Amino acid sequence: MIKTVIIEDEKPAARKLERMLGLFPDLQIVANLESVEEAVEWFSGNVHPQLIFSDIVLGDGLSFDIFDKISTKAFIIYTTAFDQYTLKAFKLNSIDYLLKPIMEEDLQGAIEKFKSFIPSDQVINSSDIKQLIKKEKTVLSRILVKIGYNLKIVQTQEVSCFFSENKIVYLQTQERIYPSDFTLDELEDVLDKKKFFRVNRQFIINSDYIKNIHTSPNYKVELEFQPQEEITVSRDRVKDFKDWLVGN
Repeated sequence: MIKTVIIEDEKPAARKLERMLGLFPDLQIVANLESVEEAVEWFSGNVHPQLIFSDIVLGDGLSFDIFDKISTKAFIIYTTAFDQYTLKAFKLNSIDYLLKPIMEEDLQGAIEKFKSFIPSDQVINSSDIKQLIKKEKTVLSRILVKIGYNLKIVQTQEVSCFFSENKIVYLQTQERIYPSDFTLDELEDVLDKKKFFRVNRQFIINSDYIKNIHTSPNYKVELEFQPQEEITVSRDRVKDFKDWLVGN
């Protein structure tokens, strides 16, 4: 049996996930935890499971806080309503990231992925987990942004560009500009590389919003871009940029 722990502070969501996991007879739920504090206490006094399903935003903090305090070799499948924490999730022992409401086929795929990582004749260690996870690619499909005291979900396909200004990274849509919690380096790792390209130190652009491309004898490349007026491709990125355009 695969020992499994659920970390979820919303009781209806926890019950629903437990029912869904009941469809997998080789999974045994050994604990259902509701907070960072409770989880730290449980992991400190019990044998760790092989698999953890964990919401990210809990009542007393982020579930990442649990694993900052407690080292575990368990695989983690994160569940959440937002993509905002994708990058950090995949820096830990996460093998998958399920957006709520969780669909049965997505859950099935995550469990199959977990099983594919476990050798039949040995226990896998933490360093092996991290090497396997590095091979997995994740693409950021939506971003949570703040508008005053409100939150808004922006689909990345609606973002024309990301740009850095005064040490803050903003994303621009046709309607307006929003601040984000990412750095451009982080975004390069999680954006769809077929759509997004970092043209210089300040900008990552979405190919769907390029209006015109101008070149000059000195190898300078200027982009007419909406809603930005003009963006310059840095000289050391021109060849990669052209290859990227051809690849798309």
